[in-house]
Amino acid sequence: MTATVLPGSRFAVARQVADAVLFEGYVLYPYRASAAKNRLRWQFGVLVPPAWGPAHDEHSFQRTELVMEPRGAATLAVELRFLHAQRRTVEEARPGGSFTPVPELHLPDRVLVPWDEGTEERVEMTVPVAELEEGEVCLPFVRPARQEIEPVLGADGREVGRLVRRTERADGVLRLRAEQLDVPYRAFKLTVVVENTSDWTPKADGSGGANRDAALPRSLVAAHLLLGLSAGSFLSMTDPPEWARASIATCANLHTWPVLAGEPGSADVVLSSPIILEDHPGIAPESIGAMYDATEIDEILALRTAALTDQEKREARGTDARAAAVIDLADTMPPEVLERLHGAVRALREVTDPGAPGPDRIPELFEEDAVFKPETPWWDPAHADPADPARDRILIDGTSVGPGSRVLLRPGLRRTDAQDLFLRGRAAQVEAVLHDVDGGVHLAVTVEGDPGADIRREQGRFLYFQPDEVAPLEDV
Repeated sequence: MTATVLPGSRFAVARQVADAVLFEGYVLYPYRASAAKNRLRWQFGVLVPPAWGPAHDEHSFQRTELVMEPRGAATLAVELRFLHAQRRTVEEARPGGSFTPVPELHLPDRVLVPWDEGTEERVEMTVPVAELEEGEVCLPFVRPARQEIEPVLGADGREVGRLVRRTERADGVLRLRAEQLDVPYRAFKLTVVVENTSDWTPKADGSGGANRDAALPRSLVAAHLLLGLSAGSFLSMTDPPEWARASIATCANLHTWPVLAGEPGSADVVLSSPIILEDHPGIAPESIGAMYDATEIDEILALRTAALTDQEKREARGTDARAAAVIDLADTMPPEVLERLHGAVRALREVTDPGAPGPDRIPELFEEDAVFKPETPWWDPAHADPADPARDRILIDGTSVGPGSRVLLRPGLRRTDAQDLFLRGRAAQVEAVLHDVDGGVHLAVTVEGDPGADIRREQGRFLYFQPDEVAPLEDV
């Protein structure tokens, strides 16, 4: 086994999407540390120290399993990427050369505040597939504790303060093995495990929030993998050849999901991420750059960011260098670039035979009743009560359902996506009953047992289902 720097071209295309995974949710609009959305950090792919995870419904490892067809003396290239949280404190200069921690340090162009920054880390290796056949290959890694001090200069060039960044030690291990499959072709089930092996333990008398704050700097945040074969190919997890379907069904992916990446049509690169993606995901060519809040709403984020007050922009610039870059991007965007964000059609196909039948259609997808509507909409004066998410209720199968009710999720084909289907059969709690301007009714829910439920509730981010996609459960 040899550790090496991987060829840049192998993962170049896939890394664009991997960057979006790495920084998804890193800092949210309005990009200020004081915003409620930015007080609860690090939500995706967080691998915590083992002593913290089990008791708090968080994970210390992720496992990727998939099928590959290596050719000849193929080698496997592996790149683990994650963010390492470092705690930044702000100190103000005092007479005599001393410094004192402060909650804010005001500068002409920004307001510096304490903040947890994320530094990108990579663990890279290559290993011959033949070596993986012989047994498990392990690569332990350590990111040592460190401290950095950055002076802060005022408009006159004098030192008015400093930023102190402290990074805790993070330990982990990569475990790889390959098992030859009993199929007509030379194929293997590849298993890659990423594990946080930190020996840190929380204080017995600390609160949960304080302990998680202490655990995060020792965690692997937004952990994901890039895998590449020098010769051969990986098989799609969602569209494998018929001979491999049974083998694919035995693959157990925990806390991550592998998809084919790289150039469309290629199969020699895989991205395994904590965010569910489809094969060959890509960044929209219209995208102007990373905005961290999401990957599909650049236009509205750019407009809202440009509309922030000067004081809000100063706070955002002082929160994080990446937030400052978003502010500058929105402030300097030419109108023609903003216009380009207004919409794009991706699904057009060439018509060679006007009489040819179109693709199969889900019959109920575009029907008028695709969205549940009550007989009397909320805005109609005849409605018994005005819409109020805090107290509104709706009858489902003869049962009154509203905030606090428990329901069984049963999404169907219409109006749904892959992530909704994964939740079929799960119990959820209704957080609000919402009405749209067209009279449609939507249930905002959080899934029971979801470790991120409290975060979703705090930020007002819920999952949404139609009343006919749930069944009432007995309230507790």
